[in-house]
Amino acid sequence: MGLVGWYVKKFFRLIRGEVLVLPSRIIVGLFVVFLLGLPLISQNPYLIRILILTSIFAILAASWDLLSGFTGQMNFGHALFFGVGAYASALLHINVHIPPWGSIPLGGVAAVLAGLIIGIPCLRLKHTYLALTTLAFPIILTGIIFALPDLTGGELGISGLQRLTNSLLGNYYIYIILFLVLSVIMWKITDSHTGIIFHAIREDELAVKAAGINTTRYKLLAFCLSGLFAGISGGLYAHYMRIAGPSTLEVSMSFSVVIWAVFGGMVTIYGPIAAVFILFPLLEFVRFWPEYRTMIFAVVILLILLYMPEGLIHWARDKMEKQCPRCKIRNVATRKNCRVCTAALD
Repeated sequence: MGLVGWYVKKFFRLIRGEVLVLPSRIIVGLFVVFLLGLPLISQNPYLIRILILTSIFAILAASWDLLSGFTGQMNFGHALFFGVGAYASALLHINVHIPPWGSIPLGGVAAVLAGLIIGIPCLRLKHTYLALTTLAFPIILTGIIFALPDLTGGELGISGLQRLTNSLLGNYYIYIILFLVLSVIMWKITDSHTGIIFHAIREDELAVKAAGINTTRYKLLAFCLSGLFAGISGGLYAHYMRIAGPSTLEVSMSFSVVIWAVFGGMVTIYGPIAAVFILFPLLEFVRFWPEYRTMIFAVVILLILLYMPEGLIHWARDKMEKQCPRCKIRNVATRKNCRVCTAALD
């Protein structure tokens, strides 16, 4: 009991000293509590379905940020990883009879292989050339799928997949917990030594090379990590929808990911996640006015990009907090001195 009490006290000290000191962390904490506690308020199947799909696309958007936001390798064909994960998971489940808990991670592994296939020829390309080249890969894979209808189901896709569980609440908690865990892993990667090198490659690749770091290896690693998480999200989507079809490889899917990341704020991981949780339910809400649906969505995107060019989350965070010029620790915007080094905050 003494050891348990010590860990409980340590947990509350951590909450009080690290979470409650910044508004952004409090909001994230409340958001997690909301997600986990929602079924206690409502178990509406439609609402549960929207949140499950939102969590899947949030993983996908964060995985794009991990590659294009942090390393600057602009990928306009991110749907490839999503589609490869969905199709690989579906094929392994239908043909080899691997259960969803096995086929979804293997779908992620297949997307890693796709990341290697794309990453190696694209390493010498930059900016527009890289973006256009990556855009071609999902189109090529769609052509292969249509050319092999006996294996891939052609235009109809592969249907009849098994869900992770047939329970409504079981599915909700599995998808939400997986979303939270994978998001934290991606955030920790970007906050690690590897993430710092990703940052440096985006800012000045030549300087990183001059420091003796193999930038090729790290860019390839970024492609593989991004592919892994996007492939897992594709497998989760296929098993939840019970079908893997060509729609997972559509160009609109690739551009939606980019819009989510830019809307929320790139180079954050949590920015694209927040954007998906705002924009995806918004699209569902305006479905009641189908004639204005696209226009409302476009106006919201344009207003955000016009007045908040670095993204919604960057803007909101700068309003609530400010960074210490000496130790770079963030503080509540109302503070006059840094909470760590006591330096004056402008």
